[in-house]
Amino acid sequence: MLLSKGFEVEVYTGTPEGEVVGLSSQIVRDLHGFVREPDNRNVEYTTAPLCNYDRLLCALLRPRRDLRNYLKSVGNYTIVPGSTLSLGDSKRFYRSDPSNHYHDYIENTYHTNIVTASIHINIGIDDIETLIRAYRLIRLEAPLILALSASSPFLDNKPSGYHSTRWHLFPHTPKDVPLFHNHQHFIDWTQQQLLLGTMQNVRHLWCSVRPNGDNRPYSLNRLELRISDLVLNPIHLLAITAFLEARIWQVLENENLDPLQQSSISHGNLETELLNMVKYNEQEVSKNSLDGQLFHWQDGRKIVAKEWIEQLLTELFPVAREKGFSCFLSPVRGILQEGNQAQKWLNQYHQGMNIGEIMKQAIKVTHQEEIELEDKLCEQILVA
Repeated sequence: MLLSKGFEVEVYTGTPEGEVVGLSSQIVRDLHGFVREPDNRNVEYTTAPLCNYDRLLCALLRPRRDLRNYLKSVGNYTIVPGSTLSLGDSKRFYRSDPSNHYHDYIENTYHTNIVTASIHINIGIDDIETLIRAYRLIRLEAPLILALSASSPFLDNKPSGYHSTRWHLFPHTPKDVPLFHNHQHFIDWTQQQLLLGTMQNVRHLWCSVRPNGDNRPYSLNRLELRISDLVLNPIHLLAITAFLEARIWQVLENENLDPLQQSSISHGNLETELLNMVKYNEQEVSKNSLDGQLFHWQDGRKIVAKEWIEQLLTELFPVAREKGFSCFLSPVRGILQEGNQAQKWLNQYHQGMNIGEIMKQAIKVTHQEEIELEDKLCEQILVA
């Protein structure tokens, strides 16, 4: 039996030319299964937790088909790829719910730095202490997921200098989040943050990965990875998810797989050193993605993100093969060979395409790929 997996998918809406247009208030009113974000220009849907990768693919595609059909019915609108406002306007906040006081706080505190689109990947883990241990490992390796998923090299119709402008800008809140030692540590720390006001509520923990559940911080049953840029290609997203699941299976089957146990970094306080390393690695990957020069948590050595991922793949393929999902992991190699979305877009830009042309082409290609995948795969799964 595979682990359960679910996605929270945030997307922009706009024109086929790439102009982002705020429509979430209408979408949430008229279309079942979608929820608003503080800014009206993006909207979110969530997939149910599923173990089977084939069904996950269709769970990703079907709401987007419904959304596309709805957008077409209200005007010449579609889904706009990317994790930042590639063509603008990042100067102005467009409120989706002016009466929401939490949204008041969001707008006044963070402004448009939070107006991004992303994928949150949730992986089910039943045992809470194992979940906390998985959190520690994945927190150290989350930059590798960002390296694979980076898709936000533009902002306000200009290259930003980053492959993931989203993660560079996004407010990581609270500023310092520990490598929780156990479940009680997570409960105590969360309660303290709420008292201090560094968190407005239990959802206001915005770091790369966090323990999650229906009654946080007490009842926990899944690990939520929040660092991933928006990956609209479902084959690539499932490959990234398979990479994450295989690594978590290693945690489940090896209780010693824990940075606090296995790191040989000896200078200074180990946890402090590891957290400093995480901060550096996240920023380095947000700038250079797969080409980023990172520090490895095991011994502090420098390693290129792409090489680290390749080394892990050697370990993870036998795990995925044994569990029966290695075919879904395989496309990670294609991302490493061809580049992530940000790298592809930047190559087009350096070859002379302007950002508007790049986004217009990406919108068309993404739509066509989704139609072909759904026609080819999802009907077969319904019949099977």
